[in-house]
Amino acid sequence: MQQDLESSKSARFEARITEDQKAIFQKAAVLGGHRSLTEFIIQSAQEKADALIRDHEILNLTAKDKRIFIDALLKPPAPNKKLKSAAERFKHMKTQ
Repeated sequence: MQQDLESSKSARFEARITEDQKAIFQKAAVLGGHRSLTEFIIQSAQEKADALIRDHEILNLTAKDKRIFIDALLKPPAPNKKLKSAAERFKHMKTQ
């Protein structure tokens, strides 16, 4: 429960940006319908962070999945009882 309370606390984040960057960000915030520059910056950073993490996880899973797939092709497991039963049902359906 304590962890839940801690995760809902706000934290401060400060950054120095140029006047040009601020002008661009503010224009984008207005065009995007954001209530404030802060809201725009936080939402944009969150979306970028989520995308980077998702892409990283997909790449890692993809490499792992490739290894599992290749291992299954090179060393296929023996058919189990359910697979043998399904194959028999399929053969029976084809002959009807």
